[in-house]
Amino acid sequence: MSLFSRLVRPALFRVDAEIAHGLALKTLSAGLHGRVAADADPRLRRELFGLSFPNPLGLAAGLDKNGEVPDALLGLGFGFVEIGTVTPRPQAGNAKPRLFRLVADHGVINRLGFNNDGHAALAARLAARAGRPGIIGINIGANKDSADRTADYVAGIRTFAAHASYFTVNVSSPNTPGLRDLQAKDALDELLARVLAARDEEEERVGRRLPILLKIAPDLPEAGLADIAEVALSRAVDGLLVTNTTIGRPPLKDPAGKEPGGLSGRPLFRLSTIRLAQMRRLVGPDMPLIGIGGVENAETAFAKIAAGADLIQFYTALVYEGPGLVAEILRGLSHILDRRGLPSIADAVGIETERWAAETP
Repeated sequence: MSLFSRLVRPALFRVDAEIAHGLALKTLSAGLHGRVAADADPRLRRELFGLSFPNPLGLAAGLDKNGEVPDALLGLGFGFVEIGTVTPRPQAGNAKPRLFRLVADHGVINRLGFNNDGHAALAARLAARAGRPGIIGINIGANKDSADRTADYVAGIRTFAAHASYFTVNVSSPNTPGLRDLQAKDALDELLARVLAARDEEEERVGRRLPILLKIAPDLPEAGLADIAEVALSRAVDGLLVTNTTIGRPPLKDPAGKEPGGLSGRPLFRLSTIRLAQMRRLVGPDMPLIGIGGVENAETAFAKIAAGADLIQFYTALVYEGPGLVAEILRGLSHILDRRGLPSIADAVGIETERWAAETP
């Protein structure tokens, strides 16, 4: 057993999940997490939407909502880190308790509600790290009480254009009432039209390309997936993140599974991977997809890639396995390439799309 499993995890699990999350951020900020040597396997590199990813493994939004420790997280070995979700005005989020471990299921339920410090605070932190290397995505959202939610997303583009490696438009959190309605075809088309217009204007100002990605829910019917694919292709977004947390409940062992909110971690793996493969089939081979949901080891990471993901994100598994998991997954992916005789991770993308897409969610 690792030091994390023997000592750190038992101590963290004795306190409230949200308090433990804060302690983890403090540990990262203090530099007590260690760093991974930058000798990544070159076979794991990916070149996508104008960015060079040293490996396909990324941190999903939610851990570092306010951009407090992106460089420490990159130091764990992640190929990229996504911060947020951030809204224009600071937001307290939903009432506590709002974060629950499902230990028996290796899952988490959250109903945080986009709690964050707002645009101004994040912009100041990002300005302070200007010039440092590493791919930092910014996940943008809307305030709960906003009169014009689309305007909130446009504001995110304008505020962070000088700092973001890419943007994720998050319309799929289940914890802001009505937010998922923005995934409907007409609403999504209008949203993306305004966001992309703002992106184009900001590109002229900052002098570089600003990729726009869209994060979708796993709970959509297949017709809803098809509508999103049609709009994403017609508007030429740079990629899709598949998927956010689920409001559905597969069979769960932990009593905390009855809590309302978005479910992530191991119980989400199968559904999110099916949706990923279905979306790959809908958009074709060229649009970059990021697979999220239930990645907890090299095998599940590779399964996402085989189902159609160009890149992968995870977060919940860190709660259970600790920061050393990043390097462990990267080593495991290299071993899988050796075992399968594949020259690069890019050659594995979509090799099992049809099998996964045929599964019943």
